[in-house]
Amino acid sequence: MATIKDVARKAGVTVTTVSRVMNNRGYLSQETREKVRNAMEELHYKPNAIARSLFAKRSGIIGLILPSLRHPFFAELAGFIEHFAHIYSYKLLICDSNLDAVREKEFVDLLKSNQVDALIMGSHTLDVKEFAGLHYPIVTFDRIIEGLPYVYSDNYQGGIFAAQALLHAGCHHVAHICGNLQLDLLSNDRTKAFLQVMNDHGINPIVVQTETNVFDYAHYEEMIYPLLKMHADLDGIFATSDLLAAYVVRACYEMNIRVPQDIKVIGYDDVYLSELLVPQLTTIHQPVREMAEMAVRIAIHGEDEKFQQDNIFPVRLVHRATC
Repeated sequence: MATIKDVARKAGVTVTTVSRVMNNRGYLSQETREKVRNAMEELHYKPNAIARSLFAKRSGIIGLILPSLRHPFFAELAGFIEHFAHIYSYKLLICDSNLDAVREKEFVDLLKSNQVDALIMGSHTLDVKEFAGLHYPIVTFDRIIEGLPYVYSDNYQGGIFAAQALLHAGCHHVAHICGNLQLDLLSNDRTKAFLQVMNDHGINPIVVQTETNVFDYAHYEEMIYPLLKMHADLDGIFATSDLLAAYVVRACYEMNIRVPQDIKVIGYDDVYLSELLVPQLTTIHQPVREMAEMAVRIAIHGEDEKFQQDNIFPVRLVHRATC
């Protein structure tokens, strides 16, 4: 059975370097990391996880709390976070809070008991004080908690892009479907920017918000069908998620409203669903892969490297067939 010394000899590095690769400690070049990992694979070397964690005083686990794994954006985000965690030899403990504060608190306590090395927080229900007793790196996603690094996309610019696209398409009677604006989310900036641009052009969009539980998908139909029936003159809709936009496209199909001939539709996120719709969805692209990688890097190396608190990523408009 191969030992860590065998791996070091095979890779042409020191035992200390092999240990640093396994525990993601300190700076090492990607070439060195790959040499060590290749040597481990060739020798079928399996480090004792328990012994390694005791020695390094690390569990090799990242905790991830998300509001809904049923939502395609958060499902993709979780997949990319798991991918990058695996690259850094970490495991992921995923919690789906369903925006339930009690459930979320239970998850945080569970994460404490499992002694995770870091937490990526993508849900937004708990009060800030609940994080006071957590003594490991925390990264938030799309929410600002004072003193903690956070990752998000340029929501304001996304709202501008959506408004400009509908205006360029000649829309004058516009509706905006968004999450509940009472929630303290950075994504609310999509709405602020969209309304600002529309108002600057003399257009006052109809705004329809979801319930506080923005993942109550049954409620989407209760919002969209009455909107289309009561406002037959609508010629443009901006939905702040691709899932909401998908419900709009389906409702239009069932009501014999042609997309994009009768009404233009723009979504947000650019998840895989946007290309599966017929017609394919015009949307605002969030670089979810890059955002996930940044969140993982901060979670793992936040104590060893300096990262800025505000980590913003650019968005772009993806033209497809609905606008």
